[in-house]
Amino acid sequence: MGTLAGFFSWLIQKTAVVTTILVLGMSALVLWVFLRDRVDFDLRRSEVIRALTGETRKLEAALSDVDSRMRDLRSEIASQQQRALQAAKVVAELSDLNGGFNRLLGDPMQLRTNEERMVRLKEMEAEATARVGELRQALVRAGWEKDGLEIALGRLQRDLQMAEESKSKIMHYFHEAWTRYGLYVSIALALYVMGPSLVRWVAYYLLAPFVMRSRPVLLGATGSPPPQLAVSRTSVDATLGPGDALWVKGRFLQATDEGLRRKTCIVLDWRLPLTCAACGLVELIEMRNDSPHAVRRAVFSSQEDPHTELALVTLPADGSLVLRPSFLAGVIALAGRQLRIRRHWRIFTWQSWITGQFRYFEFCGPCRLLIAGSRGVRAEILDVPPGAEAPARRTNQDSTIGFTPGLAYRPVRAETFWSYFRGRNPLFDDLFEGCGVFLCQQTSAKSETAEARKFWTQVWSGLMRLGGI
Repeated sequence: MGTLAGFFSWLIQKTAVVTTILVLGMSALVLWVFLRDRVDFDLRRSEVIRALTGETRKLEAALSDVDSRMRDLRSEIASQQQRALQAAKVVAELSDLNGGFNRLLGDPMQLRTNEERMVRLKEMEAEATARVGELRQALVRAGWEKDGLEIALGRLQRDLQMAEESKSKIMHYFHEAWTRYGLYVSIALALYVMGPSLVRWVAYYLLAPFVMRSRPVLLGATGSPPPQLAVSRTSVDATLGPGDALWVKGRFLQATDEGLRRKTCIVLDWRLPLTCAACGLVELIEMRNDSPHAVRRAVFSSQEDPHTELALVTLPADGSLVLRPSFLAGVIALAGRQLRIRRHWRIFTWQSWITGQFRYFEFCGPCRLLIAGSRGVRAEILDVPPGAEAPARRTNQDSTIGFTPGLAYRPVRAETFWSYFRGRNPLFDDLFEGCGVFLCQQTSAKSETAEARKFWTQVWSGLMRLGGI
């Protein structure tokens, strides 16, 4: 029942959109034709009626001429048929006169005369029969000509009737617009209705298998220390030791100890100004613990979305994490350490061009990363048991937050076509192979604003993914 209701909902929505596009598109075309028409409507209507009337009279005269020729042909056919019949009858009589005992006892002169008449009459019969065949072919051709004239005359009469009845300028220009651009409008509507389904079918059955056969992305070597993920909560408590520095988005900061030096950080990393601006890592709150001995505390939670949970990820000195910066809420750097972000470009690979991700960001330790995820952040640990093959695990692409560079990463096709076709799953899932850790959020967040602005959200999401953000 739910599937049927969803189908009817989709059908009603498509019908409403198609109707709206058709009305708006034809209105624009009607206005375009009207603005480009520099001839007075009534004057053009009179000229059209006069021209159609003249053409109609010509066709009527031609049709009358064809009818007259067809009558003459039928009359001549009847005459030639009668002539051939009469000749055959006389030949039969002469044949009787020259047959039997008359051939033995009759006058030889009369017999020769009859033979000569029979030859002439047979020739006349053959000539009349051949003429009948020619006349019948001419009659068939005349019938075809008449049919063509009648079709053309009917079309002209309909046009003349429409021209005589078209006293409305709106209907006139609507007809003109449809005559000129109706084919293009029909093609555009067909592409709107069937195009997305066709594109999804091609992407799933033709494009995705090709991408799956490409080599995976491997950004680093295995064996580096794994990151440590704390349990995600709606509120996270972190400590800042002497000399530690914190950069955090303002909407995630809930409370801090007194004694931290505060200021505004315009950009998290000036080497990546556009990336930081795109994912909101600008105008951050910077806090430093300048106390040589005291430990300060800071509490973080989302002030806007109650479904967002935070988790602290600790990167050891030789560890790193490939992270999408859009999930980063804050960074804690150890005393005397600078935040290091490596950029990995993958331009000359097929999967980058298909999936639209050309760049990856690797955050290097030692540091702590404050990660924000919908309904929580989960760590998936891939390890090889003794004597077993290297593990592989897939996850929803919209949920992937980051992974250790020792994991081989590649996109794989969604498990079912209908989940992708109905928008419940992206075309590709993320597949991780090898030993390491990858992070993902529990659910893919879709706010009401994002749903209301779905098109622009998808465009922006595509641009963000293009930059690896």
